[in-house]
Amino acid sequence: MPTIHSHISDLRAALQTYRVAQRIALVPTMGNLHDGHLELVKIAKQHADIVVVSIFVNPTQFGIGEDFDSYPRTLDEDVAKLATVGADYVFAPTIDEMYPLLPPPTTILAGAITKQLCGKTRPTHFDGVGIVVSKLFNIVQPDVAIFGQKDYQQLAIIKQLVRDLSYPIEIIGAPIIRAADGLALSSRNQYLSASERRIAPILQQELQYLAKQIGAVQQPLDVLLSASRERITSAGFIIDYLEVKTTELTAVNDESIHNHQGLVILVAAWLGRARLLDNLLVTIGKVR
Repeated sequence: MPTIHSHISDLRAALQTYRVAQRIALVPTMGNLHDGHLELVKIAKQHADIVVVSIFVNPTQFGIGEDFDSYPRTLDEDVAKLATVGADYVFAPTIDEMYPLLPPPTTILAGAITKQLCGKTRPTHFDGVGIVVSKLFNIVQPDVAIFGQKDYQQLAIIKQLVRDLSYPIEIIGAPIIRAADGLALSSRNQYLSASERRIAPILQQELQYLAKQIGAVQQPLDVLLSASRERITSAGFIIDYLEVKTTELTAVNDESIHNHQGLVILVAAWLGRARLLDNLLVTIGKVR
């Protein structure tokens, strides 16, 4: 069973003995763990000797009217699941432990990369991610940290943060873990009703179809995106965004789309109470 710490000083003291001779990995989470989170831990164990999993529902990344109060908190169940995949430590701090002042007077701003995609409708979200990830990096001081690719924009922002703030941390993006019908696993999937859960895989199916259409180069990109948005909306979703970017999250158009080795299709859409995220990496002629 992993050892649980709720105080920063206790976790730092526990990890100090490992720093010289062993590698430490961090897997940041907000808890309510599913198989996707457990896969992150498995990957972490391949790259480090000691694995720390943080479980903290971070208030600074929730906007007004979002689901901070109702976000599921299942610490006992989470720790039991982490025991099955060999996590060594769980860091489960209180809000007061992480933020002596709330809102914190210090901010970590990631710049232009946050102003697109999720940042358009959640304008303070990535500022909250920036400060909590920076704090976790400083607390744990890991050699490597694992993040899921489902939150593609978040992963790109964290890579930029590590580069620009000179953190000596290797960032590994883990492939999306999906249910058998293709739905990307997420803690918020439990908000879906039974009928919505049957509809939800359409999102990934549409990304696969769109990727093939882009590769066929038979219609302009804006036409393909418009048709996809119409099909997704007709299925019952409310679209936040559906866009095609380079893998560095820069814009593409019909003239430039074939000048890039890699593209990514990104979508966020509401289905009932659940805001679903997904993405698909595409190389022209190949989908992955």
